[in-house]
Amino acid sequence: MPAKSQAQQKAAGAALAAKRGDIKVGELKGASRSMYDSMSQKELDELASTKRKGKPEHKSSS
Repeated sequence: MPAKSQAQQKAAGAALAAKRGDIKVGELKGASRSMYDSMSQKELDELASTKRKGKPEHKSSS
């Protein structure tokens, strides 16, 4: 499942870093914290590895 926006990709990257032990879980906030709690390391890796080129910074609400 590829990321839909750059913000989603960045949040997945932060959550993945916490899953791997590179950063402390307490440093996570917002979307990255909920991704950490609800997604597996494999799912986070798929989102975080999405290329950013051509993605909007934030997904439009429509």
